[in-house]
Amino acid sequence: MTLRAKACALMLLLCVGSLFSWAQSSSMKTEMPDVIKVPDAAQPSAHFDAVAATDAYLAEIPATARERSDAYFEGGYWLILWDFLYGAVVCLLLLNLRWSAKMRDLAERVTRFKPLQTIGYWTQYLVLTTILGFPLAVYEGFSREHKYGLATQTFGPWMVDQGKALLVNLVLGALLAVLLFGVVRKVPRSWWIWGAAVMTAFTIFVALIVPVFIVPVFNKVTKLDDPKVTPILALARANGIPAHDVYEIDASKQTTRMSANVSGFGKTMRITMNDNLLRRGSPEEIQSVMGHEMGHYVLNHVYLGLMFIFIVIVAAFAFLKWALGWSLARWGEKWQIRGIGDTAILPLVVLAVSILGFVLTPVINTFTRAQEHEADMYGLNASRMPDGFAQAAIHLGEYRKMSPGPIEEFIFYDHPSGRNRIYDAMRWKAENLALIQAKPRTDLEPTGAK
Repeated sequence: MTLRAKACALMLLLCVGSLFSWAQSSSMKTEMPDVIKVPDAAQPSAHFDAVAATDAYLAEIPATARERSDAYFEGGYWLILWDFLYGAVVCLLLLNLRWSAKMRDLAERVTRFKPLQTIGYWTQYLVLTTILGFPLAVYEGFSREHKYGLATQTFGPWMVDQGKALLVNLVLGALLAVLLFGVVRKVPRSWWIWGAAVMTAFTIFVALIVPVFIVPVFNKVTKLDDPKVTPILALARANGIPAHDVYEIDASKQTTRMSANVSGFGKTMRITMNDNLLRRGSPEEIQSVMGHEMGHYVLNHVYLGLMFIFIVIVAAFAFLKWALGWSLARWGEKWQIRGIGDTAILPLVVLAVSILGFVLTPVINTFTRAQEHEADMYGLNASRMPDGFAQAAIHLGEYRKMSPGPIEEFIFYDHPSGRNRIYDAMRWKAENLALIQAKPRTDLEPTGAK
């Protein structure tokens, strides 16, 4: 049996194993409560204590649900490592078996036009790496999500989405590859400086088109104008955000996760809330989440994030300049790579960027986590719904560990932990008791409850 045949057989075996694992465990649910009562310790009183209120909210989470979300999130730590190692092995195989050089040669035989050669190479590279990474993708994106009760798609629709993603990556990746290799060939001495500029511009371009052209490929996006959520739109307008910039997405066809986000750039910037949140969340919870997303919007986190990304991109290209030169001097001839402008160098570029990204994970997470905390505090001040915010943190705990250690949170969390978010809400409540209704509230009814 040839090496390629063995690889195909192994991938088939792994996929069958992943699907069997899903079939065995697809009935597992998250069990987080939809309706969360305000605990006695969290009721407004002259002796209100933020720590006791936080502990009382955490006690509302069933033990089985906490164990499951902890296991899911902690498993993600290992996936960061396995994704990195698996990707590194694939890149080294493409280089050492000279598959990358052979793909370049094939692209050159098809056409003499350099941009078309780059597109031809990129197409081969993307298809081959997608096939090689398919078993891990099935496990991470399908069987594992079903195992933990976070997915709603059957395998067929999931595969359709994977096909769409492949086509999107094919088009955008080809455009980026043509631009970057064109820069390298045009300015071989200062390519890394101009490459960083092109990469930054491309990142802004993608941010601009994602909500308008990319997201609708996978989901139906509609303007949020349901009368039931009028307070949400009023909250947006009160904070200087046009109501037409608030949208809903039908994420429930793929996942059970409740979420919202700010996306876009300039005129395409918008707040999007998924239908799981609008269906399961209480009015207070939805308004608190809206306040959080408004924080990202009003505090210009998209623009600040792009500035941070620019710094990372410049650092990455400076690292690439050194890493590629050092590697080619030692193994370039063995890999049959002719130089920096040779498309066959792409696996080496991906490997170097993966190493840098793996090392910088805590740094990138810390920056994002700081922005999320700022949005949390803005949201609390805008919505004045600390109990709704606590409920949102618990629902997000369906797929995030609620109470990590400080080092664990520093390395792996791109959002504040659930415990810290609830404590922030209860601390805000403790300092603003006069704004909270003194009348005890029995529960927070979801908007979709009957």
